[in-house]
Amino acid sequence: MSVSQITTHILDTGSGRPAADVPVILFANADGAWNEIARGVTDADGRIKNLGPESVPGGTYKLNFATGAYYEGQGQSTFFPEVELTFAVADTGEHYHVPLLLSPFAFSTYRGS
Repeated sequence: MSVSQITTHILDTGSGRPAADVPVILFANADGAWNEIARGVTDADGRIKNLGPESVPGGTYKLNFATGAYYEGQGQSTFFPEVELTFAVADTGEHYHVPLLLSPFAFSTYRGS
């Protein structure tokens, strides 16, 4: 299995563990419209390594994380039923890793490696 150009992982900072079984959808923006290009579910390590194609053109992309479904499965409530992260792919030769640090009432992200 090859690794996608865009990958992600989620760490549940409230529990200190990876967030497994979180549905994630990858969208690309084309002429102002968001088009779904891939979807996946985080593995036991909170990662999706094969989300989307091996290469994507430059442009604006968005990851949608179904955090409400994740916390419902954990028996917890959350303030954020979903998290969307929008980012730009400028260099089509680079790998883009977009991690999500998550708790029931906060989240943060950064450009990973």
